[in-house]
Amino acid sequence: MPTSIITTDDLREFKIELLDDIKKLLSKQTTGKLKRYLKSSEVMDLLQVSPGTLQNLRINGTLPYTKVGGIIYYDAEEIQNIMTANRVQHGSKS
Repeated sequence: MPTSIITTDDLREFKIELLDDIKKLLSKQTTGKLKRYLKSSEVMDLLQVSPGTLQNLRINGTLPYTKVGGIIYYDAEEIQNIMTANRVQHGSKS
């Protein structure tokens, strides 16, 4: 198995590429250009839930969805609103 040597120039180039990608993602988020509708797999990744849990959220009405041609879509803004509405805060001291 051949060995590869990583130089400081390689690391610097990787850092620049990574920072550029992060900047692109952040600029999309701030300009509101993120995807409006998400597929089930994207929602599972976003919420870190299993397919069964996602199905339960649909069935019990917690998570609204739209079904088009056998594909289920979720509104990203509605997901954010649900997360905000169900936020739990503990021990706020005055």
